Amino acid sequence: MNPNTTPAALQAQVSGSSFYAGMRVLPKVEREAMYAVYAFCRAVDDIADDEEGARADRAVALDAWRADIESLYAGRDPGRATLVAEPVRRFALDKADFLAVIDGMAMDVAADIRWPPFATLDLYCDRVASAVGRLSVRIFGMNEAPGLALAHHLGRALQLTNILRDIDEDAAIGRVYLAREHLERAGIALSEPLAVAADPRLDAPCRELAKIAREHFAKAQAILAKRPRGHLIAPRLMAAVYAPILRRMETIGWAPPRTRIRVNKAALIFTVARLWLLR
Repeated sequence: MNPNTTPAALQAQVSGSSFYAGMRVLPKVEREAMYAVYAFCRAVDDIADDEEGARADRAVALDAWRADIESLYAGRDPGRATLVAEPVRRFALDKADFLAVIDGMAMDVAADIRWPPFATLDLYCDRVASAVGRLSVRIFGMNEAPGLALAHHLGRALQLTNILRDIDEDAAIGRVYLAREHLERAGIALSEPLAVAADPRLDAPCRELAKIAREHFAKAQAILAKRPRGHLIAPRLMAAVYAPILRRMETIGWAPPRTRIRVNKAALIFTVARLWLLR
C-alpha cells in the first residue's frame, strides 16, 4: 500500500481544511472515502494554483492525472489514482466527475480566468465544486435525483461564496472570477485584475452574484429540509457555515477596501454539535 494513501495519511492532508469538521462526523467508511476524494481534489488544485510552474508543465501534470483516472476505471495500473481506488470500488463513483474536476483545474491552467461570461463561470463552478458534490453524495448514500440536485445547488452556492470572499486574493494572482455581464452593467472597465478589484463600483456586480448564490443556498436547504436518505450532516454543516458568511458579506458590502470574512471556529464547533444532536 502506498503510505500516502492510508486513512491516517489522508486524514492528515485534510485536517487543516475548513471541510475537516464536516467530514469527521461521517461514519468511518464514508469518512475515509471523503478524505481520499478531498486529497485528489487538493492534488489537482495544487497543480492549478502553482504560480511557479510553467503552464505547459502544469497542463502535462493534469493530463497525467487524467490518464491515471482512465487507467483506474479500465482496470490498469492506476498510478496516483490509487488513492481513490477504494472509494470508486465501494461507492461506484462516476469517472466523469473526477475528469470534470480535472477539467475545471485545466481552465485555471490554460489562462488566468478573468471576468468570464456567466455561462463559463457556471461551467467552472460545476466542474470544481458541483462535480465534487456529485462524488460526495454517492458516498453519503443519497438517492440519485435529490443527490444530483443537492450537488448542483450546494456546490455552486459554496463556490460563488468563496469567489465573493476571495476577490482581493484572486486579483493579486491575476484572476477575476466575477461575471463579465455583471461587471459591464456596473460600467467597470475590464482592464487589469487589481484595477477591477479596486473599482468603487464593484459592490453592484458582487451583489448580483450574491443573489444567485443565495438562490442556490435556498434550493439546497429545501432539498435538505425534506430529510432525504443519506448521511447528510456534512452538507448540512457546509450550508450552515457558508450561508451566514454570504449574508455577512451582503451586509458589509464589497466596496473596497474589503476585509476577508473567515470561518469562526467556535461557531463551527457549536454548529457541528447542534447538527449532531438534531440528526
